[in-house]
Amino acid sequence: MSIKLGVPSKGRLMEKTFDWFSERGISLKRTGEAREYAGAVDGIDGVELVLLSAAEIPRELAAGRIHLGVTGTDLVREELGDWAAQVAELAPMGFGHADLIVAVPKAWVDVETLDDLDAAAAAFRAQHGFRLRIATKYHRLVRDYLRAHGVADYQLVDSQGATEGTVKNLTAEAIADITSTGETLRANHLKILRDAPVLCSQATLFAARAADWAGLEGVADDLGARLGVDLRAAWA
Repeated sequence: MSIKLGVPSKGRLMEKTFDWFSERGISLKRTGEAREYAGAVDGIDGVELVLLSAAEIPRELAAGRIHLGVTGTDLVREELGDWAAQVAELAPMGFGHADLIVAVPKAWVDVETLDDLDAAAAAFRAQHGFRLRIATKYHRLVRDYLRAHGVADYQLVDSQGATEGTVKNLTAEAIADITSTGETLRANHLKILRDAPVLCSQATLFAARAADWAGLEGVADDLGARLGVDLRAAWA
């Protein structure tokens, strides 16, 4: 048996994750052809590399099919209800930073805060007969956030493409999306509300509480010591 470590299968998240482990004396690498998601681990015994999309990793952790996984905090908290009961958050990794924000058209000069958005939503419904639409991929996080801040008279519409373009395309009046620099928002004539973000996300190492850790305690202690984390938090 071995500890299965799920890592993003491509792009900067994969490269940065490989670098993070390398700095701690553990080498992760892709093997095989470009389209083959196979990998290898050097520098420690009893650890198996599993290459997945970042979006798959929360589900695989929750199901216990992998023991450890690297993915964004935004994906874990959006995908997993009562996420802390399903995974242990072991270590923020210092890369993949992005904020989940609410943005509205720059032309809405009287809307700068969530209180303003609430008033605008009520006025919008009174004028148009339907609720103001907010396009997002993050329904759970955004709904909880808006409820906590007293925003009503809105509806969330699903966006699986370029969320920033939904306002221009007239399929939404506002958006809630991940941004790192804000450049795409500005290019689409959108502005971020002044309130705190819905979530400040970054790449994080998580452990699965549902995984079978029996017989892996020694490997977990060795790996945890190398990484500076307590893997036993997963089954504590």
